[in-house]
Amino acid sequence: MTARLIRSLTASVLFALLAAGPIVSRGADAPATDADKSKVLAQDAIRKGLDFLKANQKKNGAWSDENYPALTAFGLWVFAQSDHPDRAAVCSNAARFVASCVRPDGGIYEVPGKILFWKGGLATYNTAVCMTALHAYDARTYAAAILAARKFIAGNQLLGDPADNGGVGGFSYDRPGKGYVGRPDLSNTAWALNSMRSTQDLEDQRTDGKRVDVDWAASLKYIEKLQNNDPNDADNQGGFGYEKGGSRGGTTTNREGVVTLKGYGSMTYAGLLSLIYAEVDRKDPRVASAVQWASRHWSVDENPGMGSKGLFYYYTIMAKALNVVGGDSIPREKGDPIPWKQELIQKLVGLQKADGSWANKDNQYWEGNPVLATTDALLALQYAVSH
Repeated sequence: MTARLIRSLTASVLFALLAAGPIVSRGADAPATDADKSKVLAQDAIRKGLDFLKANQKKNGAWSDENYPALTAFGLWVFAQSDHPDRAAVCSNAARFVASCVRPDGGIYEVPGKILFWKGGLATYNTAVCMTALHAYDARTYAAAILAARKFIAGNQLLGDPADNGGVGGFSYDRPGKGYVGRPDLSNTAWALNSMRSTQDLEDQRTDGKRVDVDWAASLKYIEKLQNNDPNDADNQGGFGYEKGGSRGGTTTNREGVVTLKGYGSMTYAGLLSLIYAEVDRKDPRVASAVQWASRHWSVDENPGMGSKGLFYYYTIMAKALNVVGGDSIPREKGDPIPWKQELIQKLVGLQKADGSWANKDNQYWEGNPVLATTDALLALQYAVSH
């Protein structure tokens, strides 16, 4: 039996264990389980976090830096998925602000400043988050804006790459081009693919009948290049890196001298989600090996491989990925399954500040901004309490 076949069988069996499990119905008088208690804590934390956001929403509906409408879109997204008593007013104001950022090219972003670069831009990232949030809130009212945004996102996929640097099929922060904002990476690719899958139901509304979509086959090829699939690298196999160069998370060299990505937490979950968006079967070895990596490197105390950097983004993408895969726990190769929802909830509840907000002391990826960290934490909690 070849190593590849052994790896395939192992991954498939693990995933089957993850997806399986009987649904147990408890009587009305049965005592509350640990999972039940965790959900109560999560709901309380969610309400406090939403109250914080409501208190800090600007009169024009925006949150935080208005040069980046995604910051407001995240707030819109978490409120749209809530039952907060002020949901209607908060969402209406936030959605109006996000819609005011729609550009003639269909993107939803602010035009970069001529002097200081960090004033607007990041068009692909902002558009992907904004169109997803508008769809979550009111797809019918904002259908035209979302359809235009879908065309914009599809147009930003890198499909021609004379340098053959491994970026074909991926998405960058902005339009494909020179510099890091134009260089494809897995994080922006995941956001773009999420936005296109989440809003695809609106394509039937196009009056010209010309459906718009990304090249999913090209995206899948791009995603695959960022996964460590070396069966001899037991610790790193299944993990995903940020980009081909491996500047984040690092690289490893196998026994044949081939350099592969080590992979790290948030990108492994982004890769897992991207595979599912690309309609890879959940029993596929690529999916199952990513879940195996998550089991081996499980943590709610850090973003595995990155420490405190991007910690709240890690919480969000991890919760979304595991929620999509299915199940309240992750199987271990040895020992009891990991009750990921309970552990995540307990961690986030413990990190919440008295005013209902969250923040990361490590601000490398802007998570010192309480609006960004709080919306990330709330999304993670919402995924953790959903079925």
